[in-house]
Parts: sequence; C-alpha cells; structure tokens
Amino acid sequence: MKKIAFILVMIVSATPFAQDIHTKKGYAAEGYDVVAYFSNQALEGDTMNTTTYGGVKYKFATAENIKTFIANPEKYTPQYGGYCAYAVADSGKRVQIDPESFQIKDGKLYLFYDAFFSHTLKKWNEEGADMMQIKADENWEKMQLEKN
Repeated sequence: MKKIAFILVMIVSATPFAQDIHTKKGYAAEGYDVVAYFSNQALEGDTMNTTTYGGVKYKFATAENIKTFIANPEKYTPQYGGYCAYAVADSGKRVQIDPESFQIKDGKLYLFYDAFFSHTLKKWNEEGADMMQIKADENWEKMQLEKN
C-alpha cells in the first residue's frame, strides 16, 4: 500500500500543475497566442479560442493554433514562466513583459520587457543570447527552489 501511495504522489508531482507562469490579464503571455510566435507573429488571442494547460489559461488567434498547442504544449510554453528572460538572467527577478517583444531560439519561446528606454531583447542579444540563456536557466532553477 505504501508503494502505491508513493507512486501516486510521483505521478501527481510529474503533472504540469502549479506552474510558475506569468498570467497578467489572466492568461499566459498576457493573452497573446504562444503558437503564433513560432511563425514570427505577435498576435493577441481571441477569447473564443482558449484552453487551459497546467492550471494556466492560454488564448489563441485561431482554433487551429489551439490544436497545435494541445498536441505539444511544452513546446509552446514560454521559457521562465513567461517572465522577462533578460530580467531572470540579469537579476533573478520576475518582471512583466511586453508581449510583442519575443525571440524564438533553439525552438523555445523567450519573452521580454520593453519600454521607452529599456529594450531588454536588444540587451539580451548584445550581451550574448547564449550566455544570457545559461544565466537565466541557472537563476530560474534557483527561483523555483526558493518558491517551494
């Protein structure tokens, strides 16, 4: 009986629930279509095209994009919970994003904060995207451990 309970706990722990996902405006990527980014488009999703994954709501521009997402949600889920990738790398902080500032690198979606004088996508690339990604990965792992 104890082995069965342990296995159940492991299965529940492995499911994609309670993700640390930025959900300003109630949706991942502030309601932008995470699949459309992979076609180099920042498209706002439609409330008629929504789904939930891991307890997080996502909006899509088309019903076709929902199907694409459902077939492989981990591919389209933004890195670092959809927080600004530069801020995670630079300071280990969760910072909101500008959903129109993004980069697809190595088949992964990175979102950034951009304002009048602060273009973090530009800084990310100037400082070296590969190096910044390594720093962000390390910081994100620490941030997740601290959260739990």
